[in-house]
Amino acid sequence: MSNTNTPSDPPPSYEDAQRPAQTSRGPPGQIPRSGGIPPPMKPPLPLNLPALVALRGKRVVLASQSPRRRQLLAQIGLTNLDIVPSNFAEDLPHTLSPLEYVLQTASAKALDVYRREIDNSARGEPALIIAADTIIVTHGGRILEKPRNEKHHLEMLRMLRDEGSHKVTTAVAVMAPLESAVDPGYRMETVVEETVVRFDASVTDELIHAYVRTRDGADKAGGYGIQTAGSILIERIEGTYDNVVGLPLRATLKLIEKVMRPEDDDEDEEGEEGYAESGDEDFI
Repeated sequence: MSNTNTPSDPPPSYEDAQRPAQTSRGPPGQIPRSGGIPPPMKPPLPLNLPALVALRGKRVVLASQSPRRRQLLAQIGLTNLDIVPSNFAEDLPHTLSPLEYVLQTASAKALDVYRREIDNSARGEPALIIAADTIIVTHGGRILEKPRNEKHHLEMLRMLRDEGSHKVTTAVAVMAPLESAVDPGYRMETVVEETVVRFDASVTDELIHAYVRTRDGADKAGGYGIQTAGSILIERIEGTYDNVVGLPLRATLKLIEKVMRPEDDDEDEEGEEGYAESGDEDFI
């Protein structure tokens, strides 16, 4: 007799698992409903911060297909995002330090989308571009990205379990085009954040294989999702949770506030520096 509790269909391929899910569109930030899933809770009122208020009604571009990053940005009120994935190849050499690797990748993603979209006559110039890159850095210093296939996925998770702890490193690059002709024509700020993740040493190979077959981690750096079933593999973290999800929200908001400051502030800062220099000369 066959076991009716065992799924007969094979899991999706890694190519299919890494494609963004096709869902029906609803109001911005709303989770599509299906079956017996209850409707989402009413979202909170948006944050009335000057930088976020200045972006309302303007084109905000997320240079990523990640639904997790989109959901995190919705928590601070950026719900009407224009999703424009970067075409950057993400093939920098792994001889770079993990910090350099992830920072250069996020910056290159932002610049790629900026160059393609700055003269977009159909959609208009973006007011803000947000790009990010997340990698796993093993205890031994290896850089891990998304698993290539099931064998690679199993090996990756077993290594993370056996090594005990690893770091999730995310770089964020935020850009805002300038109205003035000041070179290079945009303001860009970046940040890198790290969170230490410790796997549960008692996780069995059987559990890892069962998790891999769900394909939950197929589209994620390191091969697991802390916000989904991958949490069963994790004992604890040290650092920010949303950084492991894929976007350190607090740090991203600070970058947005920096690049959205009025351009007059830059002129005032330059004027103050010039005044200080001339004042010093008067005392010589």
